Amino acid sequence: MEKRKLVDVTAPNRSTGIVNGQSSNILNWNDVKYSWAFPKYKRMLANFWIADEINMGQDIKQFPQLTSDEQESFLKIMGLLALLDSIQSDYASKAADYITDSSINALMIILAQQEVVHNHSYSYVLSSLVPKAKQDEVFDYWRTEPLLLERNDFVTNGYKDFAENPTVENFLKSIVYDVILEGLFFYSGFAFFYNLARNQKMVASSTMINYINRDENLHVGLFEKIFKETLKENPEHNTPELAQFVRDTFIKAAELEIAWGHEVVGDKFDGVSKAELEAYIKFMANKRCAQIGFDKPFEGYNENPMRWIIAYQEVDLGKTDFFEQKSRQYTKASDANGFDDL
Repeated sequence: MEKRKLVDVTAPNRSTGIVNGQSSNILNWNDVKYSWAFPKYKRMLANFWIADEINMGQDIKQFPQLTSDEQESFLKIMGLLALLDSIQSDYASKAADYITDSSINALMIILAQQEVVHNHSYSYVLSSLVPKAKQDEVFDYWRTEPLLLERNDFVTNGYKDFAENPTVENFLKSIVYDVILEGLFFYSGFAFFYNLARNQKMVASSTMINYINRDENLHVGLFEKIFKETLKENPEHNTPELAQFVRDTFIKAAELEIAWGHEVVGDKFDGVSKAELEAYIKFMANKRCAQIGFDKPFEGYNENPMRWIIAYQEVDLGKTDFFEQKSRQYTKASDANGFDDL
């Protein structure tokens, strides 16, 4: 694959391809190759939010009252999310270097910026709830937790293959890992936070997770478009071997997410069971696999077994101003993370 040129005076402004195409790299939103690019740009902008505008006051009071299992899972999941989103911002920039369409590159820049916001949100939540020494420990969980190490190696090795050998095939495979990271590997954690919220616990933290969840859904949708356009423009890569890779990779990813879900959620909390969570993960793996155009790897998991989660996971807040939201405590915090409300 060829890197996108900073400026190419001999190429048209409207690109000729998503990778290995010709483009001046001058962005004119009124003359772009892909009709979905500008609507996606507008939707990503509509998701704008600021972590430290969310009032943590009630969560600060509630966190010490959580059970030891709830506190442990809360912190472990925060540590996992912080690692995954740190990787994402870097991967997005590396992938963007080889995208030869200026409009799609612009979307990737917004995506990377949103991942930085996600990381800020984890730091903000933790700084509100636990001392600095504990925050540092949480951000180092990925070094010491065996399941986290295995999950992280699974994704980062896939990213490294593309970073070290940027071919179209490795680019496509890296997108599969991205869809897994953003569209599957977060979901045990999301379920945990939403289950807390429906029990009126840590609602501000759940609100933060909802914003992150919305962003990640958009990111998966963007990479879905990039993946399909790349295959359409490079049909020689749409092979049975790629289909088998996608199937095998999603199965392994689901197994890793299930093992993690058993550890951090399991049967420890009222409202969500180990069996229900496992079925949900397989359902999400099927959904993501079909989303990028391949057969579902798990037979029979075609309906969401955790219907209650939709009320938290798929809230569309894009039609009203962020700071006007009141239904789930979208109230503006003080400079002290809501301490004025204690």
